[in-house]
Amino acid sequence: MAPAISSLLLLTCLLAIPSQSRTLFAFEQQQLTREYVASLPEEDRQLFAFDDQFDTEIASAADKPCRYNSTDGKWPSEKAWNGLAKQLNTSSSLIKTIPQASECYGSNKNVAKCQELGKNWANPTLHIDDPSEVLSPIYQGLTCQPPSIYDSINCTLGGYPTYVINVKSVLDIQLGINFARNNNIRLIIKNTGHDFAGKSVGASSLSIWTHGLKDIQFFDNYVDESGYKGPAVKAGAGVQAFELYKAVSDKNVVVVAGEGQTVGVMGGYIQGGGHSPLSSLYGMAADHVLGFEVVTAIGEFVTANSTSNTDLFWALRGGGGATYGVVTSVTVKAFKDMPVAAASWSFNSTKLGAAGFWTATQAFIDGANTYADNGVYTYFMIAPSPTGKDYTFLMKPLFAPNKTTNELNTILGPFLKQLTSKNIPLSPKITGYKGFYPAWQAEFGPEMGSNVQTAVGSRLFPRSNFADDKSRNTTFIALRETVEAGQPIIAFNIAPTSARGGNVDNAVNPAWRNAVIHAIMSRSWDAKSSVTDILTARKSFTTVAMQKWRDITAGSGSYLNEADRMEPNWQQSFFGDKYTKLLSIKQDRDPKNVFWAVNSVGSEGWAVQSVDGLPNENGKLCKVSARTSE
Repeated sequence: MAPAISSLLLLTCLLAIPSQSRTLFAFEQQQLTREYVASLPEEDRQLFAFDDQFDTEIASAADKPCRYNSTDGKWPSEKAWNGLAKQLNTSSSLIKTIPQASECYGSNKNVAKCQELGKNWANPTLHIDDPSEVLSPIYQGLTCQPPSIYDSINCTLGGYPTYVINVKSVLDIQLGINFARNNNIRLIIKNTGHDFAGKSVGASSLSIWTHGLKDIQFFDNYVDESGYKGPAVKAGAGVQAFELYKAVSDKNVVVVAGEGQTVGVMGGYIQGGGHSPLSSLYGMAADHVLGFEVVTAIGEFVTANSTSNTDLFWALRGGGGATYGVVTSVTVKAFKDMPVAAASWSFNSTKLGAAGFWTATQAFIDGANTYADNGVYTYFMIAPSPTGKDYTFLMKPLFAPNKTTNELNTILGPFLKQLTSKNIPLSPKITGYKGFYPAWQAEFGPEMGSNVQTAVGSRLFPRSNFADDKSRNTTFIALRETVEAGQPIIAFNIAPTSARGGNVDNAVNPAWRNAVIHAIMSRSWDAKSSVTDILTARKSFTTVAMQKWRDITAGSGSYLNEADRMEPNWQQSFFGDKYTKLLSIKQDRDPKNVFWAVNSVGSEGWAVQSVDGLPNENGKLCKVSARTSE
């Protein structure tokens, strides 16, 4: 940290807030102050001032038709970037992006390293632990991939950020936000890059990388202004599910977090609502948030909870990430650990025949309401073979928290009895665990990353779709036709209809409260396809395949964290009737759209002018009415 800053750091603030509610991590105690900015030379004040701190000249910089591009002559000078580096916690915190696969291109290419990258490219850690890489590189533009994965011809930045701030403190985030806003450049936020729509990348941008914020603090008896008294956990924005679950397991408690091992829990996951293996018991992850620490578009570091910045507190619990600020940590409720029973099985049409396969599949899906009402969370896949002639059903797992193996056998009894009556053999593997963490570790595998030729879309299927024979048959036929058309399905049987011990007065999509199945469909294409063919495939996916699901779930919606980037009427689909309130908060808190991400609240007025015409972040971010040349 620059020595001149140390004497002017704001170590604590908002002293009127009870000390426990304002417990700050060490990295949160290092903050930028208005006094320090005022002490800088004029040139530096223009770079790092808080919004409206001095005059309108700085504030008007963002009122342009497009964010400045690194090649348009208005980009910050090298001197300005060096100035930013000097002000950060450490000068090495500012990283100039060099894509990993640059080893594969140019006169200095390293063949051995390139081959090694290609072999390991599906390993999510390779991307998560990198400042710029993301797990859905199609939204970066595929401009620098290992040739064995996708031949980019050469290596360019495309939708990668130009610079990344490897955040070590709140100070770094404040400097980054102020610098981007005052210089009219695009700002993005990345934690793990575990993102299905491209919200963690952006051409000619400055990226705030929060992955290193790994602090975790446990409270035996947290007292909150909302009336909650009990165990709680505060975790930094960079903490991932495998880290959080292990930490709380050591304290004999559980928290509502994701099933994916590498997901960053306190970033876009929880801000998007967050479904969990515990959701049929406790609701969404956002329902159990006690408070956020967040840096706003102004550059200020604030607490948002039940008594302070209550508008932000409401919006951040389900209103989407990369929209209202940069969250540095979140405090959530914790619950007593519990035993878990889990079941797994698979069957396929090669052994059962097509008729037997679909009979067995429908027998399970028809019980969606029953399983969810028993507090069960299922993660299953229905997929066609590469030839499209055969099909596989994989349950991995049916996860039953706070249930014994005997209780799980009872729950599965009617399903297994129905299969037996139709001469369909099935013997699930059923395992009991003493606690949540060992069950989660054993039952949920790591996610793969870096698919270069697939788009996904999702839909929340409400309880009414499984209320009677006619509705169940209509739903099943739609799912079957999806798979028979060559599109695999990943689905979660889950019912976060209530939040036991939680607060549902938040921005979570109301469609979740009626849902019992969250299903994801995917469509792939040949990686060598032309732009025209890819756009045709994507349009068909959105307007034909996904529309069949929308037609039978009228009034429901989609999970914004696992959704189609080209989702029509996304405001209603992702946020339901809460969008109007969310938009009002966005306009009040970030009128200059410092934070922008595709299909986020308030994003309608801006669009990426993609270089290749595909839906990605490889292009300038401009107001919808702006001409490309501006």
